[in-house]
Amino acid sequence: MSKLHALFGGTFDPIHYGHLRPVEALAQQVGLKKVTLLPNNVPPHRPQPEASAQQRVAMLRCAIGDRPLFDIDTRELERETPSWTVATLEALRAERGAEQPLGFIIGQDSLLTLAKWHRWQDLLSLCHLLVCQRPGYATQMETDEMQQWLDAHRAHTPQQLHHSPAGHIWLADTPLFDISATEIRQRRHSGRSCADLLPDAVIDYIDRAGLYRG
Repeated sequence: MSKLHALFGGTFDPIHYGHLRPVEALAQQVGLKKVTLLPNNVPPHRPQPEASAQQRVAMLRCAIGDRPLFDIDTRELERETPSWTVATLEALRAERGAEQPLGFIIGQDSLLTLAKWHRWQDLLSLCHLLVCQRPGYATQMETDEMQQWLDAHRAHTPQQLHHSPAGHIWLADTPLFDISATEIRQRRHSGRSCADLLPDAVIDYIDRAGLYRG
């Protein structure tokens, strides 16, 4: 059976260490060889990005230039409709076949609000959910029903993720990075440094493109 391939969606406005470093730690933990970044087009649950789709992809390319773990899939940017995760996973599952293990990486904050996602009940029929910790968020689901759902699907060894195509939830022990794209944009708007928050190559691109200025 093919190795687990993971997908990581986001607005990436801009991409930063809070995206990259927990995913790199997750990859070490569960034996991921490849993580595909999926930049969103029209995020269903948040304001529209400041940077254009082309600029966000360019920042991704800068960020992963020396990180061979990552590649980029721009299919969601080619849609005019909202970036529903389940629709993207259905397309990927059709391309990869029924036996390919697929993982979708989310943050702990997303896990806690998963019941608000479009067709969330279908996600585990398409992929595993790989959950990175986020600072300040609860470790228990909001309802007993959702907690029972989590407990019933939780994987306890990485081998479970590699040996089945979908259906498990992995709660990763990843480092906590209290970094947000909002904070980066605010720092840029007020002329403060972001050198500790994102790769130098991304900062260079932001400077050249004149992004996130006051």
